[in-house]
Amino acid sequence: MTTTRRELLATALTAAGAGVTPPLAAAQQDHEHDHDHDHDHDHQAVPSDPALRAKALESVLVAKGLVDRAALDALVDTYEHQIGPRNGARVIARAWVDDAYRQRLLKNAKAAIAELGYGGVEGEQMVVVENTAQVHNLVVCTLCSCYPWPVLGLPPLWYKSAAYRSRSVIDPRGLLREFGLELAAEVEVRVWDSTAEVRYLVLPERPAGSEKLGEAELAALVTRDAMVGVARVVAPHERAQA
Repeated sequence: MTTTRRELLATALTAAGAGVTPPLAAAQQDHEHDHDHDHDHDHQAVPSDPALRAKALESVLVAKGLVDRAALDALVDTYEHQIGPRNGARVIARAWVDDAYRQRLLKNAKAAIAELGYGGVEGEQMVVVENTAQVHNLVVCTLCSCYPWPVLGLPPLWYKSAAYRSRSVIDPRGLLREFGLELAAEVEVRVWDSTAEVRYLVLPERPAGSEKLGEAELAALVTRDAMVGVARVVAPHERAQA
């Protein structure tokens, strides 16, 4: 691979005229270092232009006393750690161990997800697409960053980047390769474009060798990236060998 994902994002950001101040850049780098990675690729090096505008707006509102920064932090923490990927992982694990639930999930995702207590804003209309040995699904929002908050939390920076949104459609196999996921030529790649009305969630293939694991143990294997479609779920013995 001649072009790294960091180079791809840097090129896209340069073309868009995005800039960043040293403190913000340092903060973003610290976040990247602290983040738990399940794949071997870099995150967006600097915040996007919309992110910088949002930060500036937040600073003004806080300075004028119109917004409580602690309340904002609590809201973000809730979506990142309580209404985050762990919810989606529970949904996936349940579908792996309960075939009747899996069928309900594929037929009416919103109702099946609600059975586990999840739903709400950005999850009003959900569609679950299933990966198989013959088909791999990839989720994107080409216009902005529509994302299923109730089951995945807030979208990562790379999901919102122009590079990801364009490459997902133009060259999905190449994009997946940059995330470290190499698919066989005979596997069909289907790209699902989220909209203001519909959010998609990928039901990954259950990893081989996980037959003896319980539901909670299976949920611990499921990552956010696998539920977006840029990674696969790895069994414990594969992780040990990596």
